[in-house]
Amino acid sequence: MNHTAGNFPLSPDAHTGMVTLAVSSLDHSIAYYEQQLGFHVLEQNANSALLGIPGTALLALVQPEQVQPLPRFSTGLYHFAILLPSRADLAYVIHHLAQVRTPIDGMADHLVSEALYLSDPDGNGIEIYRDRPAPSGP
Repeated sequence: MNHTAGNFPLSPDAHTGMVTLAVSSLDHSIAYYEQQLGFHVLEQNANSALLGIPGTALLALVQPEQVQPLPRFSTGLYHFAILLPSRADLAYVIHHLAQVRTPIDGMADHLVSEALYLSDPDGNGIEIYRDRPAPSGP
């Protein structure tokens, strides 16, 4: 399967609660979330955009007039998480990120889930994960 920027669809079963991020460049951030992560622009105006999957907003990007990057390890959002429905969906994302050469900050097996971590152009942390099935039996 050949993946390129602009033709990578985020799974329609992806899930996160609504997140709002302040960004330094709205255009740059929109391009990142579209091309690297498969989000769609649902609404946009001069200084904000609503992104997600068709019919569901997942992320609001806002470009304030004067945004200052926070020093590393300061207070604020550590990362937001996107839950995928299956291991196959997670593998699909990892394959796409490798194809478009997106830096990955790390990966983890948390026993109850498998996750990868990356950062957007403003350093906002993103976790993309899938839950393992619940164990069966007593």
